[in-house]
Amino acid sequence: MLFCDTILLAGFVVTAAAQTLGATFMSSAQRTAVVELYTSEGCSSCPPADRWFSSLKSEAGLFRDFIPVAFHVDYWDDSGWKDRFASAAYSGRQTRYAQSGSVSQVYTPGVVLRGREWRSWSAGAAALHSDGDRVGPLELALDGYGHVTLRWWPTAAPGSRLLGTVVLLGSDLTTVVKRGENAGRELHHDFVVLGYSTGVLLRENDHYRVTLAVPSSANAAPRYAIAGWVSSDTGLAPQQAVGGWLAAPR
Repeated sequence: MLFCDTILLAGFVVTAAAQTLGATFMSSAQRTAVVELYTSEGCSSCPPADRWFSSLKSEAGLFRDFIPVAFHVDYWDDSGWKDRFASAAYSGRQTRYAQSGSVSQVYTPGVVLRGREWRSWSAGAAALHSDGDRVGPLELALDGYGHVTLRWWPTAAPGSRLLGTVVLLGSDLTTVVKRGENAGRELHHDFVVLGYSTGVLLRENDHYRVTLAVPSSANAAPRYAIAGWVSSDTGLAPQQAVGGWLAAPR
């Protein structure tokens, strides 16, 4: 897989600017929150949550204070419409949150903020902004050859093994739903997880590091972003996150 002026992903080309070669994103020392939306094109109550998620594109603090990540679950796929973005892995992530007690139950639309269920998302975005907790900077670096590296300088020694996750996000997506609960509706999606990679961070001098494959996808999007976070291997909650838009072609 070549990541340079273009990224070759599962049979289609994701175009990025020439400056993508060697592109690096760095968080501040303050925690960047991950806000996770669990949604489905087969769920009639999900479009309002999808619209709210799309509104975050214009929210101050995007990719600095918070990173939106939409996981499309697959447990609606037998209800008349198969969601092309859905994955059993994303449903499994939501199930593990429920098993851990971080969310009350598995449902859509469901929102998780900083690893905990957040039912008041429709009241506004104020809770997304920085909580002031200093956890250390996290860097995401693309090497131009299909690899992405996460490096974290935590302010305190981790209490357990660290896992790194990198997601490819698609935005400005549109689907005309032909069957199921949303039949006849045109749905719009942003910050959709198109693919992800994960691995264990290892200690390297004064920081922790993991190098992963750039996530691949069978779905193309008009606009892309990339994001990564670090979590404990004993829990799903992101401890620090980083990300940003991938530049459009010149």
